[in-house]
Amino acid sequence: MQRRQGRVSAGLLLLLYQISQVGLENIPPVTLGVLAVNIFLFLNPVKPLSEACISVSEGFYRRDWQRLLLSPVHHADDWHLYYNMISMLWKGIMLEKKLKSLWFGYIVVVFSVLIGVVYMVLEFTLMKFLDDPSYEMNCAVGFSGVLFALKVLNNHYNPGRISNVLGLPIPSRYACWAELVAIHLIAPGTSFAGHLAGILVGLMYTTGPLKTIMKACAGI
Repeated sequence: MQRRQGRVSAGLLLLLYQISQVGLENIPPVTLGVLAVNIFLFLNPVKPLSEACISVSEGFYRRDWQRLLLSPVHHADDWHLYYNMISMLWKGIMLEKKLKSLWFGYIVVVFSVLIGVVYMVLEFTLMKFLDDPSYEMNCAVGFSGVLFALKVLNNHYNPGRISNVLGLPIPSRYACWAELVAIHLIAPGTSFAGHLAGILVGLMYTTGPLKTIMKACAGI
């Protein structure tokens, strides 16, 4: 994977402009922190993308677990960063006000790691089911999996809305599934398993045991 980051570029400048239009004082602290970390690591990457992305081969077989932390906060290029962080900006403002900063920050950290684990499980399952070893080599990077999980939460806490997906009105409860399909029709090179992992983790929180487990671990 070739790194194209580490420099000021059009996508980054547009992102900074959008943030300035919202105003730093209007962005809750955890959301602002996530934006800052991703921008900082875009300009000052910890490792090359090939050493930060998560895959079955690198994450599971080689036990390179640090990739679970690195992969969500590294991006392939400035537009990858821009679209993810603009989405994070609006989802974060809505959800952090609803859930409060401490719990929202806890969610972002847990989701970031857990989505990487679910992603490897999905890729490993595909590899075994289709008998195709290429799936264990698929290496994902970026914050979009977390964003899909947050979209599930946002739709859960704000039911009854209508989302526009490729010009079609979609009830909010189905919007994440419609966007999953739409994104991979428009940009087939994106990580389907990574986005699906985000949806599944979001559902584990809203309808499954994850929220209860997280509260137990937090001592609530």
